[in-house]
Amino acid sequence: MADSAGDPVAEAPGGGRVPRPRKVVVVVCDSLGVGEAPDAADYGDAGANTIAHTARAVGGLALPNLGAWGIGLLTGIEGVRAADAPAGVVARMVERSAGKDTTTGHWEMMGVVLDEPFPTFPDGFPAAVIDAFSRAIGKGVLGNVPASGTEIIKQLGAEHLATGKPIVYTSADSVFQIATHKRVVPLERLYEWSETARRLLTGPNAVGRVIARPFDGEPGAFQRTKERRDYALPPAGPTVLEALEKAGVRTLGVGKIEDIFSGRGLSGSDHTGDNPSSLDATVRFLRAADAPTLVFANLVDFDMVYGHRRDAPGYGRCLEELDARLPEVVAELGDDDWVLLTADHGCDPTAPGTDHTRELVPMVAFSPGGTAGTRLADRSSFADLGATVADLFGVEPVGPGRSFAAELRRQAR
Repeated sequence: MADSAGDPVAEAPGGGRVPRPRKVVVVVCDSLGVGEAPDAADYGDAGANTIAHTARAVGGLALPNLGAWGIGLLTGIEGVRAADAPAGVVARMVERSAGKDTTTGHWEMMGVVLDEPFPTFPDGFPAAVIDAFSRAIGKGVLGNVPASGTEIIKQLGAEHLATGKPIVYTSADSVFQIATHKRVVPLERLYEWSETARRLLTGPNAVGRVIARPFDGEPGAFQRTKERRDYALPPAGPTVLEALEKAGVRTLGVGKIEDIFSGRGLSGSDHTGDNPSSLDATVRFLRAADAPTLVFANLVDFDMVYGHRRDAPGYGRCLEELDARLPEVVAELGDDDWVLLTADHGCDPTAPGTDHTRELVPMVAFSPGGTAGTRLADRSSFADLGATVADLFGVEPVGPGRSFAAELRRQAR
């Protein structure tokens, strides 16, 4: 359907018309959970609430933009009022897939739901896997245990410097991680080793991701660097990204989106390494958009730098820094455009251990042209977000998601 000027529109409840956007930006705050999922206890995560517990730990958060959009309606957040008349539309989303990792969460957003979780290795990888990897790279490995990335380089970094053997480790997630010092193993060689591991890890050993983890510094002061790369399995089915790209929508990934989807369904990407550079790239992509465009950005610092390290003050600062930069993103949007902020799982920085937490995630939608200003009922799958993005662009959705596009703006302007 089109209006008198020929611009495409969609029907909204009550007969209102919702003009199609030129730009939609999906911002994934990696690990920003908003409360325990219905099955959290099955994962050992009863009571988890990443944003609420972060706020409580730091004595309150200052989130004027997210607060005005309505995030305080989703869970109690110290310092953030539950807006009486929110400027945005908000909801909580439930993960239907089995698991609580990055790949699973992002795939579900784009229409791929997993009935079985990726394999995990709480006792390290089988000898056959390590032997095959060692033969392929021409040297043995250190570690082969579940561990915190920062802790294992403290423990084994000096031995790595002396032997050149890579540090291999895993976690509660389905990951095969390879840590090497940049002075000992050039980045390109680390990436080659990671690609080798990806090829070898098949069948029952097919982890969700192989992660290259470079680090630098001296013993006692090692630091992980920003040249991380993720080598994920290809999506286990067709995605909304592919449908959008096929329909002529420009699809641009920011951060590790390219890795998570193995480049599929993306017209271009910027493999940024932290939140500031990811937000810079997001703004740049939106500013340059001259045709229907989706920008799909992952903000990794919440999870990688603060969540796993159980650094609640750092997590809180990171949220406030994002909130302060949201006006830059909104400034690049027209009245018919949308920003959708969400997460892929939780990582409660006050929870025991260092792993992700099985949580509900936020959906916070805002448009400069106005919104319905309401909280929607909980969504039964992350896939509803991808279905909504497809619907906004007038593209047939992929997967089981149910669009809520018509509920974003209830009245024609």
